[in-house]
Amino acid sequence: MKKTAPDKQSNAGASADRTVQNDGHELWNSGLSMLDEIAPRINLEEGIHAILRKPELELTVNVPVTMDDEQVKVFTGYRIQHSSARGPCKGGIRYHPGVDLNEIRALSALMTWKCAVVNIPYGGSKGGVQCDPMHMSEGELCRMTRGFTKMILPVIGGKRDIPAPDMNTNEQTMAWIVDTVSSIKGNMELEIVTGKPVSLGGAAGRKEATGRGVAMCVKELLKRKRLPIENTTVAVQGYGNVGSIVAVTLHELGCKVVAISDITGGRYNPRGLDIPALNTYVAAHPKGLLEGYKTEDADRITNEELLSLKVDLLIPAALENQIHAGNVNSIKARMVIEAANGPVTREADSVLNNREIVVVPDILANAGGVVVSYLEWVQNLQCFMWPAEEVNANLERTMKESFNSVWNLAHKHNVSLRIAAYMLAVEKVAGVMRLRGLSHSTE
Repeated sequence: MKKTAPDKQSNAGASADRTVQNDGHELWNSGLSMLDEIAPRINLEEGIHAILRKPELELTVNVPVTMDDEQVKVFTGYRIQHSSARGPCKGGIRYHPGVDLNEIRALSALMTWKCAVVNIPYGGSKGGVQCDPMHMSEGELCRMTRGFTKMILPVIGGKRDIPAPDMNTNEQTMAWIVDTVSSIKGNMELEIVTGKPVSLGGAAGRKEATGRGVAMCVKELLKRKRLPIENTTVAVQGYGNVGSIVAVTLHELGCKVVAISDITGGRYNPRGLDIPALNTYVAAHPKGLLEGYKTEDADRITNEELLSLKVDLLIPAALENQIHAGNVNSIKARMVIEAANGPVTREADSVLNNREIVVVPDILANAGGVVVSYLEWVQNLQCFMWPAEEVNANLERTMKESFNSVWNLAHKHNVSLRIAAYMLAVEKVAGVMRLRGLSHSTE
């Protein structure tokens, strides 16, 4: 049987380079280091600080799957809930060979801060399965998803922990989860996940929400830097669902997207790429990749070459830890917008800050997905649907308000946008914990 990716757009650029392995340990330590740095800035109590340094719940499962060749393979998966202080936990499920416990821990904490930054009444969680979906058939992915869902079912639910799509998962994955849970419980459980197909209770615009949210942050940043959006040069690393939507949206707004890349490499044209033509090609590719794309107007480049281009905006939209100590000095962009989770390491972030390269942090820049996921969840609970125009209007209002809050706090305290975003997020979570008495008693 032919092996197929679960979704052309979901996989296109999910990893910037398959030779680069995730470093979940570094990502988790980076998150703890950031929390430790923020704590004295907001006079965080020792008890609350200690609670927030550890996830509330960690579940590791081993999922047996009968493959198409009738061999049984066992996949390791995780579901981690970092904090439920502000509401039910919320976080995606990713399928990738580099998934590990520390990566999921770190991403669950990022979700806590992300939800707080955009003032969504959720806590943070994350899930993942260590697998290579690029070499699995749809049937294998379906069986693995159903098995994983059954194993994490005791800790998820519409009022407890709501999964969503993430790297290499999509609307179809969420539909399989809905069906699995509904079959077990004997009633329709639409609110169990977000990011579903619209025909199955999904929100209009959810698939594009993360990318649109990134583009909205770009607009707000350029406005405050008093830079025209027309002809602003952009390089996008990672051409999956998020990266491609960012590129399309910015192209439509008048930006000059000069470079894009995915796991097969990149394309570069200093005069601007033909984004509509690229998207047509990617949509027709069996795995949604740039592989084989030929044009006289663009040169082939590597992912590392893309990162070092002299552009106005560099948008890493692939894996974490892409900008690190080893390549940060080659960054020539004026501004970096983190469309991926944790694409800039702590050490590299410090270097960029010292060089006065503005970085819009992930917990703000890519929060558009969870904003619309919240709207989808509310729709499911109320058995009500909003039109796409209203969903997009809510997304834009929330992203603008959140960017404004972070920007103003950064200038008030003369700190980076990252520090300001974390100050805002940690204080919101801590404030609710104080109200609930969570730092004093477990009764």
